[in-house]
Amino acid sequence: MKLQLNDVVKSYGADVVLDRVNIQIKDNEKIALVGRNGCGKTTLLKIICEKEPMDSGSRFVANGTKIGYLSQITFLDETKTVYEELLDAFKEVRSLEKQLLEQANRLEFDANEKELERYDKLQQRFEALNGYQYEVELQSVFFHFQFTKEDLDKPLNQFSSGQKTRIALVKLLLSKPDILLLDEPTNHLDMDSIEWLENYIKHYPFAVILVSHDRMFLDNVVDEIVEIEFGKSMRYVGNYTHYIKAKEEYLKKNHEAYIRQQQEIQRLETLIDKFRYKKNKAAFAKSKQKYLDRMERIEDSKQDSSRIKANFSSYRKGGKRVLSVEDLKIGYGDNVLSTVSFELLQKQRMGIIGPNGIGKSTLIKTLVGQIEKISGEFKFGHQIDVGYFNQESAQMVSNKNVLDELWDEDPNATQTEIRNILASFLFTQEEVFKDVSSLSGGERVRLALAKLMLDHDNLLLLDEPTNHLDIPAKEALEEALMKYDGTILFVSHDRMFLKKMANRILKMEADKSSVYNLTYEEYLEKAKNDELVESVQEVKEQPATKVSFQDSKALKNRVAKLEKMLEEAELDLESLRELRYEPEYYQDYQKMEELDQQIDDKHNEINALMNEWEEKMALIEKATA
Repeated sequence: MKLQLNDVVKSYGADVVLDRVNIQIKDNEKIALVGRNGCGKTTLLKIICEKEPMDSGSRFVANGTKIGYLSQITFLDETKTVYEELLDAFKEVRSLEKQLLEQANRLEFDANEKELERYDKLQQRFEALNGYQYEVELQSVFFHFQFTKEDLDKPLNQFSSGQKTRIALVKLLLSKPDILLLDEPTNHLDMDSIEWLENYIKHYPFAVILVSHDRMFLDNVVDEIVEIEFGKSMRYVGNYTHYIKAKEEYLKKNHEAYIRQQQEIQRLETLIDKFRYKKNKAAFAKSKQKYLDRMERIEDSKQDSSRIKANFSSYRKGGKRVLSVEDLKIGYGDNVLSTVSFELLQKQRMGIIGPNGIGKSTLIKTLVGQIEKISGEFKFGHQIDVGYFNQESAQMVSNKNVLDELWDEDPNATQTEIRNILASFLFTQEEVFKDVSSLSGGERVRLALAKLMLDHDNLLLLDEPTNHLDIPAKEALEEALMKYDGTILFVSHDRMFLKKMANRILKMEADKSSVYNLTYEEYLEKAKNDELVESVQEVKEQPATKVSFQDSKALKNRVAKLEKMLEEAELDLESLRELRYEPEYYQDYQKMEELDQQIDDKHNEINALMNEWEEKMALIEKATA
């Protein structure tokens, strides 16, 4: 056992954050702490590394176990070069190197079993810390965090606070603690760096406990989830996707067990009341009462079901061509970051990707007029209303309270209407009177999204809309935007958000941009196989076509057949979903994954049938117009 926390309690005033929480690390597990913002995940990390005291409970750490936490790394002398600072991470390696040399010299004169065993232990530890390659590793890790070779020789005081944080993360990774604690490690990294970090942590030779709202990162890295909800902890084996299914199954089974126990308690109480005053049955009633008193009571399932309930919609449809961009050079002054060209059509959801610093956010700011273009053209289509959400939404500056901030967006609305909208973004009761300046980052983002929803624009320009949101809020936002009847152009480093949202991809590079008529998942697959083909898109009005009587009859027959096929496919889907509750599947991770693939395939079949049905119905409507 490397580490064990038992019955940890932590309160801040009357607010109990952690209530008898348990966690343990036996080997080299990769564990994620999940839960809503403010549930105590970061507090638990700080308790693990003794940066925060617990109110009660116990903490055991095996002798010699080294724990590393990012915020504990500080640069005492910022005149040192980055290289000098990073070399400090290898103190143990360099010490081992020296000890190995000394022990090798000792073995030349005394090669007894004890000395050989000591040499073997030193060598095992040295190899585990990649001792033979530490110089190469130093450079490799550093360069993967968006730094150059020249940066190694610069003093620390020449870097921004964000860059210093990344350097601190590099130093922490290189120091290879036995338990590595990471709090939102993917923040402010580009996708290449995130993917590299995923692979690094996945193959990290020691234990990792991390907090992250990046669902794809969790899926690709961790093998265990510890959920913190209502101050309690619950452990689930598997990645994030498996945890969601396992939790749903646990809640269902636990509720069923609770109902059965309550029925049994009621039956026993009825028997006890019936026989307790009868002489010949009093002993029977007494024994049943003792059994009832000893019974371990099952608590009914409960979960925090509070979720954003957004409903984005547009007041007017607008033109088919939403936005045209041609040879648009973006940047600052004479510094051109990128040259961009693309067409955005009605109801498309285009995700913008590219390395950090290429100008993704700059493009959005140029389109809304916050930054002057350097050259080129862009033009919005007919009756296009633009809504804008930016990364600075979490730094919203206002001297108003939450209610007034939103009400000013629509002064004609009633207070009840505004409060209902705020409630749908989880601002309830007295929370609506909180000062905007006192809100957390996540709360400010929710308020900014509420303001955006109230405007009913038909084009949304979104710059990192999921930043500062916890996972339930991200998922609720995705659901709302998927139902939105307008067009979306967005920047995001959240790969799960990209995967769910984007049906077109704009890849930005220094000298050009490329557009692909692909989902993000399709884009990744084709990029991996070197099969990417840029799309050429033209907007053409379809000429009206006359549908003959025979064609019309054939169309109606096909529609009837499609409706029957859809009905059968929906029944098949429901049957597959029911299998999720069979022990044969939910107790077998591999079978559950195969079942999920079958369900996905059936969804795709239904979508294809539905698309064809809509096309045929449109043709029938044209013929009868």
